[in-house]
Amino acid sequence: MIENQKIRPAKVIGPLGEPLTLDTLPPPETTRWVVRRKAEVVAAVNGGLLNVDEVCSRYNLTVEEFAGWQRAIDRSGMPGLRVTRIQHYKSLYERQQKY
Repeated sequence: MIENQKIRPAKVIGPLGEPLTLDTLPPPETTRWVVRRKAEVVAAVNGGLLNVDEVCSRYNLTVEEFAGWQRAIDRSGMPGLRVTRIQHYKSLYERQQKY
């Protein structure tokens, strides 16, 4: 019996519509996280290329940090990942929740 969790796709579609593979993901030693790189890593997890534990150990991230990236994309798309706009999108989301 084959477990579905062990079957991984060879590639997934990235945030800009390009194919992503393990080789095209940001390198493990990445320290400067621009919006595109964050979105690529989230797309890799959402597509099943990597799981959260693998991403956190590969990129030296905390689960909370990665979960924040996922929430930002779910709420505001790629622009929500911009560090300079976190407060703007946070207040916008809170206002939407009130109504």
